[in-house]
Amino acid sequence: MELNDMVVLVSRSGRHLQRYNKGRRQVVGCIPYRFKDFIELSLVDEDAFEVLLISPQRKGKGLLFPKGGWEEDETIEDAAQRETIEEAGVRGEVECKLGTWYFENKAGDTAYEGHMFPLFVTEELDYWPEKEIRERTWMNVREARKLCQNGWMKEALEVLVSRLTSQISKQTKGELFPRIECTSSGRTTILPLGCRAQILSPPLSNSTEEA
Repeated sequence: MELNDMVVLVSRSGRHLQRYNKGRRQVVGCIPYRFKDFIELSLVDEDAFEVLLISPQRKGKGLLFPKGGWEEDETIEDAAQRETIEEAGVRGEVECKLGTWYFENKAGDTAYEGHMFPLFVTEELDYWPEKEIRERTWMNVREARKLCQNGWMKEALEVLVSRLTSQISKQTKGELFPRIECTSSGRTTILPLGCRAQILSPPLSNSTEEA
């Protein structure tokens, strides 16, 4: 096991560095995604890509996207990457922010400010900090809509779907994805180009969530 993999086997704990904004705890999350085989890729077809969901710490109905607290000694993008490694065991490119949401926990005694990013997955780890307490599952968008338990995360998913399926100035697939690599397994990896579409501003919502 390489040193980089060993370092991420321990999650951050405690909230002494936790960021707050006007009394709301600031949390950051990612929607990890990957494209299917390049030959199947269509910019207007949401079946061209899959998203990764994880099980909550408290076993129950529904799944969610990785997210956690944004701390004072890290950038928001670093927090998004860290939480995704800790909870879902994947690395990748954090892309342009999907939006900001405001919500409360189920008890209604804690308010949150949630920031969501897309993460184009370039590596899946065999070992990660929360491997023993969470399961991760790749699925298509239709399945994700049904199984994601948090309303604000579903809204973020719709922003991502809109972004990925929009035709940017009617560019061809070759223009949008000029850097293509094939893995040893034969799966095509499309290297990210950062922001593939305009940043959309989703409506703010108040909802409840599970950890």
